[in-house]
Amino acid sequence: MTTEGFVASHAKGAEFERGLRSFYEYRDLGIKKATGGRVDAHVIRAAAGQEFSSQAHLHKTDFQLVYILKGWIEFEYEGQGIVRLEAGSCVHQPPGIRHRELGHSADIEMLEVVLPAGFATEEVPSVSQ
Repeated sequence: MTTEGFVASHAKGAEFERGLRSFYEYRDLGIKKATGGRVDAHVIRAAAGQEFSSQAHLHKTDFQLVYILKGWIEFEYEGQGIVRLEAGSCVHQPPGIRHRELGHSADIEMLEVVLPAGFATEEVPSVSQ
């Protein structure tokens, strides 16, 4: 039996920090450290008072899943068009899919799980190119 890599994260007293997008705050769930960077998981929420902007981009990942905990968000995905996700919705974003966010509610909260933890993001001219 091993306990290496065990982690438990609780909402009470949790801290959110600015991250990849300035209009979001991210709560690290400890998965990146527990897995030695193989997997990352965090809760993302809208940062109060920050103006939203979005550029078409892609992520160099092996796996990416987004589950909406609260509120709504809309994306435009390459080959899929506009997809609106609401509380309880889940999306798997295949590696390298071009996408851009179109907007989100002020109360948006989502869980993101991504492999590897140190993935790169690349801006692209548009979703359709």
